[in-house]
Amino acid sequence: MPGIIILIVFVVYFCTLYLISHLVSKKSSDNEAFFSGNKKSPWYIVAIGMIGTSISGVTFISVPGMVGKFDMTYMQMVFGFFFGYLIVAYVLLPLYYRLNLISIYTYLERRFGFWSYKTGASFFILSRIIGSAAKLYLIALVLQSLIFDHWHIPFPVTVSSIILFIWLYTRKSGIKTIIWTDTLQTICVVIAAILIIWQVASLLHLNISQTVEVIKQNPHSRIFSFDWASSQNFFKQFLSGIFIVIVMTGLDQDIMQKNLTCKNLSDARKNMLTYGFMFIPINLIFLSLGILLLYFASQQGINLPAISDEILPFLVSNYLGMGCLIFFSIGIIGASFANADSALASLTTSFCIDILGTEKQDKLVSNKIRRKVHLGISFVFIITILLIHYIGQENILNTIYKVASYTYGPLLGMFTLGLFTKVQVKDKYTPIVCILAPIICYFTEVSLEYFLNYKVGYEILILNGVLTILGMLTIKKQNNISKVNE
Repeated sequence: MPGIIILIVFVVYFCTLYLISHLVSKKSSDNEAFFSGNKKSPWYIVAIGMIGTSISGVTFISVPGMVGKFDMTYMQMVFGFFFGYLIVAYVLLPLYYRLNLISIYTYLERRFGFWSYKTGASFFILSRIIGSAAKLYLIALVLQSLIFDHWHIPFPVTVSSIILFIWLYTRKSGIKTIIWTDTLQTICVVIAAILIIWQVASLLHLNISQTVEVIKQNPHSRIFSFDWASSQNFFKQFLSGIFIVIVMTGLDQDIMQKNLTCKNLSDARKNMLTYGFMFIPINLIFLSLGILLLYFASQQGINLPAISDEILPFLVSNYLGMGCLIFFSIGIIGASFANADSALASLTTSFCIDILGTEKQDKLVSNKIRRKVHLGISFVFIITILLIHYIGQENILNTIYKVASYTYGPLLGMFTLGLFTKVQVKDKYTPIVCILAPIICYFTEVSLEYFLNYKVGYEILILNGVLTILGMLTIKKQNNISKVNE
């Protein structure tokens, strides 16, 4: 019975998204609509939708689950996120709007040359495929256990069906559709989280003030850590948060493509600051939910799963009632679709413009290419998700940030050097530098833990960026100054 109810929720939800897609794409479904939303998106709609993209189903599941192991120290990184959003709003957005970019990586071609441009775009495509596939994998796994296992449907069929649904409602107008569908999905995610908290508090017979007190007094409510040997150290987390936002928002085609659909720079900046500020209370809600779940389990004598990502699905499906299960289903479907649909659109955009150069071709030809690429990226998503399933991970959110620290590091280095210096480089050697930097970082991380017992956190991203800058300085040209930033 629960499986049938969740399936009905899934079908109704998808039909709603498809209806929105149909209405939005009636007027325009060409490349301009798909890539830039015709530059007509209201900033407040973009801001709400971006929250859903950033939260994802992984945040919905992993953030509450990580409380048992890391307490609420994730908030240290979230505080850093806000300052990262300020840098994106006042440093990167003005550049992108001044250069009138569709793909942000075309800046690298103007600044350094062809190979730097292709390298930057390739690192984004690699990062986004792995990150978005990992997020969607976790949701597919939850839906598999809640619904499809009961009907003996294989996991590859579940994954393929989810990707097919997303492809169907994004294939016509891309980002123009996603701006509106993600707004709906963000609202669903936030409401679902609040309703689950309310349901857990009701089962514990707690009113609002008592619920707040339980969270405050819980040992896991600790936010700050100043142990230098720990990967949760405040300074590591805070600085990592700043740089993670710079690379995973400011240097990420997925997120910036939405910002660039706003009418002008002023609207895009309002969107970025609003979105950045709202991210703090929303993450606090998810961490508070994690504490309540642990408290509920201790009061009921429930043995929780060893894998942190399984805690919320386990409690929802077995102990919190049908209402909570429905809220949870709406939340994870909304969050996962919001992240995956924008990733599919941004990867299609980047591959078409950055790799294939479709903007230089005939409009009809480029439209046909875009549709084929969109379908091809969907197949790549399926394969990547199945590979992640084969490998297996305990905490997907931690894995995503770790992968980002390695794959976005070269982007951080290239953009930093481009924005804050006038150095020109021997462009053909850039790919070598950008490949060597993450490799050196990996051996550095392993060596520090082996010889000094120092656990490297996400700060490896900063080292990665610094090594990229140093590497590019070794291949700089003499007496050749760039004027792109002037």
